Amino acid sequence: MAVIYLALGSNLGDRRANLAAAIKRLRAQIAVEQISAIYESEPAYVDDQPRFLNAALRGRTQLPPDALLAFLKGIEHELGRIPGPRFGPRLIDLDILLYADLVITTDQLTIPHPRMAERPFVLVPLAEIAPDLVPPGWTTTVGELARTVRGHGDVRALVGRLDETR
Repeated sequence: MAVIYLALGSNLGDRRANLAAAIKRLRAQIAVEQISAIYESEPAYVDDQPRFLNAALRGRTQLPPDALLAFLKGIEHELGRIPGPRFGPRLIDLDILLYADLVITTDQLTIPHPRMAERPFVLVPLAEIAPDLVPPGWTTTVGELARTVRGHGDVRALVGRLDETR
């Protein structure tokens, strides 16, 4: 089984419930090993929208990368995500950050996630669960980059965890 890292986000409806529902569904194909705390962040790229709740998850799956992506998109659809403007508001957003030590670039999928190094709302939760991880192609750890990354507003931890959904 491949070790994977996912980013989860929501800024519409009951954000915490959306994240919890996604994690519950993820367990059908992913052995969830660790979930970060919940973080609240300002929206990135498109400012005129509600604040996000974000988390990161480590797990293991037998799904190959393309099937994992299809599985995640299916969960987003089940939970009510509808197509909208790029970087716009959404009920749920599930992104593959890392898949084992693979580097993949296709029209549908890029791993490691191409924008994770510029996103505090991804790096801070990921650094909580994998501070010493050095993604393929990087020269620094996730923890080191999380401490120095700037831009896209503030990221702050909230009380409570999502692993209460087990």
